[in-house]
Amino acid sequence: MKILVIQGPNLNVLGHREPHIYGNVTLEQIHENLKSQAQQNNMEIEFFQTNFEGEIIDKLQECIGGEYAGVLINPAAYSHTSVAIADAIASCGVPVVEVHISNIHAREDFRTKSITGRVCAGVIAGFGAFGYHLGLIALFQILNELALLKQQEEQNKQ
Repeated sequence: MKILVIQGPNLNVLGHREPHIYGNVTLEQIHENLKSQAQQNNMEIEFFQTNFEGEIIDKLQECIGGEYAGVLINPAAYSHTSVAIADAIASCGVPVVEVHISNIHAREDFRTKSITGRVCAGVIAGFGAFGYHLGLIALFQILNELALLKQQEEQNKQ
């Protein structure tokens, strides 16, 4: 199985951007940790970062009937504004787990609501870079449960 990790705007400057909010860990370090975690679970993982809303939508649409079993996404600021990304998540056909480094519920009022999170399987927020690890564990669990359900359905057909 292959997992897609989508990183939204400004995450390419992690480690430099407001370290008092986002910490000192770089995006590259987060990706290395996720890659190791995926390998330990016999999963492939692909990373995609962009500062452009339409590119996130295009990448999510690649999941429709494609090679990805699930998505781990940090839409960043688009979480609070993008109905278009929410629509793409809802129609991508695979489980999606949203991650936020900061606790969006403890921030400015406009950041407390995640439009995209409403259509995800779950949202993990406020655990720093470790939230990605938790998000990947959650995604593995969801995929394992789906595989078991599919296996049971096939057995019931026999």
